[in-house]
Amino acid sequence: MISNVVDTLPRQSANKKRSVVVAGHRTSVSLENVFWDHLRKVAKARRMSVNELVTEIDRDRDGSLSSAIRVFVLHDLRD
Repeated sequence: MISNVVDTLPRQSANKKRSVVVAGHRTSVSLENVFWDHLRKVAKARRMSVNELVTEIDRDRDGSLSSAIRVFVLHDLRD
């Protein structure tokens, strides 16, 4: 199990910058692939777009948007 995780680390830990639309405004967010992957899964499960989900996360954040998304994903995985 651990070796499977270690084998995927290079791809999963690579940072990917993507454009998202938050409340009608385009912005760029840099996240590791593993966070983008889970964010897409959550959005699909909630029947919403990634942009809509990121807009919800943005409404409740205090720090950077990237950090808020990472914390959201970690909370989702924990629950």
